[in-house]
Amino acid sequence: MSHLGFTSIDELAPHSGELSHIRQHLHQHPELGFQELQTSDLVASKLKQWGWDVTRGVGKTGVVGTLKIGNSHRKIGIRADMDALPILEKTGLPYASVEPGKMHACGHDGHTTMLLGAARHLAATRRFNGTAHLYFQPAEELGKAGGARSMIADGLFERFPCDAVFGMHNHPGVEIGTFLFRRGPFMAASDKVYVHIDGVGGHAARPHLCVDPVVVAASITMALQTIVSRNVDPSQPAVVTVGALQVGETHNVIPSFAKMQLSVRSFNDEIRSVMERRIRELIQSQAESFGAKASVDYVHGPDVVVNTIEETDFAIAVARELVGDEHVNTHADLVMASEDFSFMLQQRPGTYLRLGNGTGKRGCSVHNPLYDFNDENLPIGAAFWARLVERYLAH
Repeated sequence: MSHLGFTSIDELAPHSGELSHIRQHLHQHPELGFQELQTSDLVASKLKQWGWDVTRGVGKTGVVGTLKIGNSHRKIGIRADMDALPILEKTGLPYASVEPGKMHACGHDGHTTMLLGAARHLAATRRFNGTAHLYFQPAEELGKAGGARSMIADGLFERFPCDAVFGMHNHPGVEIGTFLFRRGPFMAASDKVYVHIDGVGGHAARPHLCVDPVVVAASITMALQTIVSRNVDPSQPAVVTVGALQVGETHNVIPSFAKMQLSVRSFNDEIRSVMERRIRELIQSQAESFGAKASVDYVHGPDVVVNTIEETDFAIAVARELVGDEHVNTHADLVMASEDFSFMLQQRPGTYLRLGNGTGKRGCSVHNPLYDFNDENLPIGAAFWARLVERYLAH
């Protein structure tokens, strides 16, 4: 036990083997968004075994664990995501996915396990006064149509209210056990754009009789790159990426249509609106200039993750107590990735933090077929969550 009477990493270290077993089991049996049936079974079973009140089916496949100790009216909420990605794993690990085309390539298996580790410890030690709600969320990877909004729509904060809500994600490329925080905006808003270009197909030898969607799509792709460089304030971070361009099937046929998919990221509502307007205008004008037609389906995704100051400062203090100042970065860089935890932060004050997943081979990017969560972080993350609860709900 730490000298302050709150959880230390040393208290969780003896359970590292058990936590690794849980994490690797989850890794071996990944489930996509809103399909987390086995995962939610495991989470609910463990929570019940340790004495938590369990509610299932929150936001479809979500699970909420509740533990009330003492008579305080203070309440805290902590969220972990459970879903995997549609990626074919190539790690070759003994616990690699047994589900072809499905993989825990973002570390949600580790996020779930760290919170389970905290749940076990909190139930055993009971060193707090108030109510802790643990939100095991499905379908984070589905963005705006995913688990956060689904749980909120299912009455998450009315049925399981909290005064503040907290979440965590691993961060490849940073030493394990290093906590990263940022006050205010931290992770980007993310929108998806689906483009359909209608041209006129024909023989490759007679291009003058056609309207070639390959040329149209190529011109749109290059023109899109001017939006950030020429329409967005250089001091404002933003990204437009063409992630998919599908057109044609063989060398001697000019196809009749092309499809494109874009990812658009920003940190500012005004910039977000400017980018949408310019993307729509540019796609239409480029298509028309070649005699083609284009349709644009612009889908707004998660909003900007905005951490509140007081709750971020509180979490920073807990991290410093746990691992020391040298392992806490309080001015982390902006992250262009998105998170549907943003919707929870629109409902309650709180903060979203990141935990280094290691460097070198362990620094492999998320959403990569070679990625694996670093099990050395399991007792660290679990101890942080347990200590955060104890400090927030201190006697």
